[in-house]
Amino acid sequence: MTRSDLPESKTAAAAIFEAQRLAFAPLAFQVARVLRDTGVLAALCDRQAGMDLVELERQTGLSRYALRVLTEGGLATGLLRQKGNKLVLSKTGFFVENDPMTRANMDFVGDVCFQGSFHLDEAIRAGKPAGLKVFGDWPTIYEGLAELPPQAKKSWFAFDHFYSDTAFPEVLPLVFARKPKALFDIGGNTGRFSEAAVAFDPDVTVTILDLEGQLQVALANAARRGLADRIKGHAINLLDPQATIPKGADAIWMSQFLCCFAEDEVVAILRRAKAAMGPDARLFILDTYWDRQKHDVAKYCLQMSSLYFTVMANGNSRMYHSQDILDCVKTAGLSVTRQTDHLGVSHTLFECRRG
Repeated sequence: MTRSDLPESKTAAAAIFEAQRLAFAPLAFQVARVLRDTGVLAALCDRQAGMDLVELERQTGLSRYALRVLTEGGLATGLLRQKGNKLVLSKTGFFVENDPMTRANMDFVGDVCFQGSFHLDEAIRAGKPAGLKVFGDWPTIYEGLAELPPQAKKSWFAFDHFYSDTAFPEVLPLVFARKPKALFDIGGNTGRFSEAAVAFDPDVTVTILDLEGQLQVALANAARRGLADRIKGHAINLLDPQATIPKGADAIWMSQFLCCFAEDEVVAILRRAKAAMGPDARLFILDTYWDRQKHDVAKYCLQMSSLYFTVMANGNSRMYHSQDILDCVKTAGLSVTRQTDHLGVSHTLFECRRG
């Protein structure tokens, strides 16, 4: 590149600064995480006038050296500001400490994705979740969820539940508009939607379809809440082409499920769902699509989350553009009768029927 190819100096300076932010991004992430987890951000959050290093040392128990390197990293990343001889929490630092979405995302990246992300290049080339080896020898993360280290498992479910649960209050009236009596919850995970469904409608019974390990967790949760008579289970591995979805559901529910599969697998699953559906049954697909977001921050989070699927989850799926899933629905012989955007944090609901 010659000098004449460069943009004007101010833009070039901003661009190279952003390039350096990327170069140091792993360390910046760790600075933010450690400032949060050692209580530095919380201490400053409680003291709007700021604190000096002596006060922070007394408050956190960290050494002067530790506080110097951490707080200087906080200044560099914009989490902290200098005000005389005191350190003050910035707006960004406030959100890192207090915002539930930021906490869920940071814990998920730190506890689930960070170590494995080193193997992204291998995952891209092999089409397999090469980073998953840091936790165990499973073909996908879903077979190993029950065996993940406790902190990784906690952060995985907190991330999953944060994004799904917020949509349930708005979604349930749409799912139950036709008064289904039998509902299949495919990929039901820990059973949170199934429990919400039976609480919403006292006449519905729910069958959770999932891998054996996850299914047992969901059924145990239902039993502890006295719901064993209304929430049943059917073990199934939908990556097995011979596995069929049983008939008999008035409504089939898939929440944050199809993003866990490659497009050809999505079509195969939807075809089996269609084969199980009666003429009046409905299939509901709830997911987050990066092209249907109100805000750039949501779009950014979804596009970055795709890399988790590549390196940790299965190696071949992603957070989809909505048209990709609509094309899969059509290819499977289903049609969308209703689309509802902006449910919960950022979800879209597709209601589908046969034909």
